[in-house]
Amino acid sequence: MLLFFGDSTAKVYAVETSLSLTSENKYKLQWLFDDVPQIKMSKIAGNFVGPRANMITPWSTNAVEITQNMGIEGILRIEEFLNKDIVKVIDPMLVIEIDGLSQNIFSVDIEPERVIHVDDIEAYSQKEGLALNSEEVNYLNKLAKSLNRSLTDSEVFGFSQVNSEHCRHKIFNGEFIIDGQIKDSSLFKLIKKTSKENPNTIISAYKDNVAFIEGPSIEQFAPESADQPSYYSKKIIDSVISIKAETHNFPTTVEPFNGAATGSGGEIRDRLAGGKGSLPLAGTAVYMTPYSRVQNDRKESPFKERKWLYQNPIDILIKASNGASDFGNKFGQPLIAGSVLTFEHQENNKRLGFDKVIMLAGGVGYGKKDQAQKGLPKKGDKIIILGGDNYRIGMGGAAVSSSDTGAFGSIIELNAVQRSNPEMQKRVANTIRSLVESNQNPIISIHDHGAGGHLNCLSELVEDTGGIIEIDQLPLGDPTLSVKEIVGNESQERMGLILSSEDANRLKKIAERERAPFYVVGEVTNDHHFSFYSKKTNEMPIDLEISALFGSSPMTIMEDNIINNEYIELTDLIKKNIKYCSESITYDIVILDKYKEQLLNFFNKEVYKANLINDYRKIDFNNLYTKLNIYFNKTNKIDHKLINNVIEIFINNQNININFNKNKKYSKKEYEEFLNKIYIFKNENSFSKITYNNSESIYKQ
Repeated sequence: MLLFFGDSTAKVYAVETSLSLTSENKYKLQWLFDDVPQIKMSKIAGNFVGPRANMITPWSTNAVEITQNMGIEGILRIEEFLNKDIVKVIDPMLVIEIDGLSQNIFSVDIEPERVIHVDDIEAYSQKEGLALNSEEVNYLNKLAKSLNRSLTDSEVFGFSQVNSEHCRHKIFNGEFIIDGQIKDSSLFKLIKKTSKENPNTIISAYKDNVAFIEGPSIEQFAPESADQPSYYSKKIIDSVISIKAETHNFPTTVEPFNGAATGSGGEIRDRLAGGKGSLPLAGTAVYMTPYSRVQNDRKESPFKERKWLYQNPIDILIKASNGASDFGNKFGQPLIAGSVLTFEHQENNKRLGFDKVIMLAGGVGYGKKDQAQKGLPKKGDKIIILGGDNYRIGMGGAAVSSSDTGAFGSIIELNAVQRSNPEMQKRVANTIRSLVESNQNPIISIHDHGAGGHLNCLSELVEDTGGIIEIDQLPLGDPTLSVKEIVGNESQERMGLILSSEDANRLKKIAERERAPFYVVGEVTNDHHFSFYSKKTNEMPIDLEISALFGSSPMTIMEDNIINNEYIELTDLIKKNIKYCSESITYDIVILDKYKEQLLNFFNKEVYKANLINDYRKIDFNNLYTKLNIYFNKTNKIDHKLINNVIEIFINNQNININFNKNKKYSKKEYEEFLNKIYIFKNENSFSKITYNNSESIYKQ
């Protein structure tokens, strides 16, 4: 049953219930929705914009939980639908247009696909976009022959994910032949060479979800027990610092907000999964796109803007930045640094640019030194999932195209749209944190869920031992998922752990207190076999030796030739009036004095604007001192009025005993001596911020 609340000309809340609600509970919902009335109709006419039927939004997940905490039973789903007339921009990657709101807006008339036995692996790979090369296809054909049966769709898909470039770095580990010469090292060996030759304080690198270096001894302030109310206590621990960076490019290209949000979220989960668990502290993000063309009068681009398939560069930069920050803010990890790099160039009839959008998320965290290495599971240990439900993310299949009613109607686009739920990840992180901070961390091994979903995460957990997974225990957010899609989807905010049976019960209590979904989904078998089994359907879509799944994927060999491209010298480019930011500074190496004069004008503008915006009359000394030094290093032409007024303000406000005449034109060396005395005073005394009454006395444009 669906109930509607709100205003059909603006926003409507659709509430799906399994029970008839009492008048009291309906009143509670009205209060929750900001005192909007119930629309006592089973169908509402009009054109609306809202979520797809088979994708429960994170907002809905959290809203339903709020109703549970309010004592309202039977609520299954709550979604917002906006009247199309008030929606300025419709993003078809996130929402669809709906003609009227009926009792069927959440209904999906699709039956989950059954297990498929694949006879033609090459054709199946092409159809599903698995990118298996000929050697891998041959390997799988031989494997099927040795098993005396056809491989299932889940097994073929699983192999492609576990042995993908994303997971196995086949290009980075591959062999390069350049101009007929085999190179001595792979890219990965070159990367690892630094740490191999200079291990220094490295604890762990290139073998876990994160890298660890030695950290300081620190004071931990944490509860004595996390499964019940307890006192906090202090404890000195030896720490390790975690470091991680990874990209999330295509999802950010298709739908930037959630793509970048889950990129940051995935990187955070990697730091949660270091060793036997570690804790995130702060993050960073890098974005690389073609020129944004945010200003219409910019002339630096050598060619016209292209027609973009998904999102244009400025949309990507804005939405992705918002998404990464949003996840960090809601999760509780600040995004403290980042970079934006844009590039386009045309020369020798070639166009170059960052058309392959890059979104890189990175961060630092910490853990305990004695927990920096994973343990080895033993037979009977429990395999546990913490976190959210399964959705059709990162998958293909006929069910997607059948249910796709969006404007684009493309499987690959829908698959790339991510579902960001930082609140859910925070609950999972708090649960893991309680174990990491405890006196005896019971985690044996831990991995995050990302590309390849349960297949990748759980197979890595039992890579050295083997295990069996009960498909029926895996939570479903989308009932139309096939078995292959259940075990292989890329849904976010989930962690896989291995604990003993006794410790699993303890973790369950902690998870319940943190409101983190907890599922025991299998156990370690120690027979080096890996399988997924469904009691409901009596199907075993994956039934392979671990060694077969991870395969003997052949080494990737890349042959190429060096192409000598001659490009114009940078100094010649500078002469062609390359612009600096929005200040229109022309860099000209030949006419150096002119460049210095432009730099001076830029500096003067910066000082002037910094002191007049909103009439804010305070200058931070450190920042200004740095700017003045840069100014002195870059120019021989000194604006004496400017510098004299600035130095006089320092001296008068801070009562510095320096013999200085503001009407005298000092040399550059003399100005530097004055600044050095101010700097020494600052280091030896409490240096307060500068205040003054007439900011225009510094410099008037």
